Amino acid sequence: MERLSGLLSWTLSRVLWLSGLSERGAARQSQIMEEKALEVYGRGHTESESTRRQWWFRGHTEDLIRNIRDPEKPNTLEELEVVTESCVEVQEINEDDYLVIIRFTPTVPHCSLATLIGLCLRVKLQRCLPFKHKLEIYISEGTHSTEEDINKQINDKERVAAAMENPNLREIVEQCVLEPD
Repeated sequence: MERLSGLLSWTLSRVLWLSGLSERGAARQSQIMEEKALEVYGRGHTESESTRRQWWFRGHTEDLIRNIRDPEKPNTLEELEVVTESCVEVQEINEDDYLVIIRFTPTVPHCSLATLIGLCLRVKLQRCLPFKHKLEIYISEGTHSTEEDINKQINDKERVAAAMENPNLREIVEQCVLEPD
């Protein structure tokens, strides 16, 4: 009976470790994911670990925002070219903190939903980025008639919090950031 108990305990701990549900397993799972992502997004083995991490974070950020839906069209922001690979920039602040800068391009210079798109980007990234970060979101320079005002709004924590308290606005944002099946 003692042998069976020991075998069961070992099996359970191994399953938890492999699934990432134990602390060591979660750390290992995260490391495995980062290594695989670096293979895809990294530039090569000659770069510093910091640069490789920045490339991984940039690729992960791109993956998160590409499927955000446009508030008024049935397309994603990537399909409408509101966000592209080149719109994401990641800078290391220190060893554990990163600055993520997103520059998006509204479909027209007078787009009335540019602020809402910026809010969707912010909400999605705040929820999903797995690393410590500071987030700055801007409209690409010269692509909107009121870009300065909108940039202030989408980077003001109090205005963002107030907007998300509005149930109608929150519902629209939730629909836009909902992951596709």
